[in-house]
Amino acid sequence: MPITPRPLSARLGASFTVADALAQGHTTSRLRAHDLERPYHGVRRRMPAPAPPASESAHDADPLAADRAEHARVLSDAQAYFQVAPAHAFVAGRSAAALLMLPCPAAEELCVGVVAPQRAPRGRGIRGTKIAPQLVSTREIDGVRVASPASIWAMLGGELTHRELVILGDAIVRIPRNERGRPMPDAQHATIEQLRSAAMARGRRHRGRLLAALSDIRVGSGSAVETDFRLTCQDAGLPEPDLDVEIRTPDGALVGIADAAHPGYRTLVEIEGDHHRVSRRQWLRDLQKHAAYVRLGYEVIRLVSTQVRGPRPRAPQIIADALRRHGWPG
Repeated sequence: MPITPRPLSARLGASFTVADALAQGHTTSRLRAHDLERPYHGVRRRMPAPAPPASESAHDADPLAADRAEHARVLSDAQAYFQVAPAHAFVAGRSAAALLMLPCPAAEELCVGVVAPQRAPRGRGIRGTKIAPQLVSTREIDGVRVASPASIWAMLGGELTHRELVILGDAIVRIPRNERGRPMPDAQHATIEQLRSAAMARGRRHRGRLLAALSDIRVGSGSAVETDFRLTCQDAGLPEPDLDVEIRTPDGALVGIADAAHPGYRTLVEIEGDHHRVSRRQWLRDLQKHAAYVRLGYEVIRLVSTQVRGPRPRAPQIIADALRRHGWPG
């Protein structure tokens, strides 16, 4: 049987430097034990306890489960690396997007930036980059310095496709709502004008691609699939919908928030994830809300991701047919 390693000093956190551990009286052999990871040179990290397997239904009930897991992974890597990181380093690019739970293709390596004339960091598990000072601003998240949302978006101008840049931009400029449906502008990551300023900064590479994406970014998209829906219908020649629309009764009472709306054609669109199906509370709330929409004279189109994405998405035809029923000349 493997020998249980001696307990580590309570003064050492989840991740720590080799130097700190030696100063606490631990031996080099203790730091090679199987209960410690070596994510970066000179750093040790306690092995996490194995998580219980999540059921498929539990994952469906939490639409942000994958984003939370990626956030936790990158945060753990960042907190470990910043034990030995250069003084002015910050999390950049795709890794910074994960820390902010923004929709962006993941990176296995930790993306770390420094401001010129500092040298970009190198090493196993690190993807270093050097950037001019006018091209980035930073903030702190959970004790780690991170590029600002507008900086993240602009720095990825050469890595992401047009649609990925629009999806990321939509998430950055979105104004969240609280449980009562009230907008929270202070929770907005950045404005469209701040994205434009980042794209137009002196020396910015891929400015043309950024500005092209910016022309398609809108405030009001609540998820990546909602942005996909809007862009797919746009490519099909459909009129652009209003987003994140408050639907009210004639006396002003709020009935609900529609994902997308064509008010002139009395058509509302709801993009539904699996949590709408597996959460009984959400399901009952949707039934009541959609019935109220119909009483107000709207046709409600409910779509799922398989109708929005893929080589031949059906959503544009479904929406076109609904709009024609309400007078759209097509």
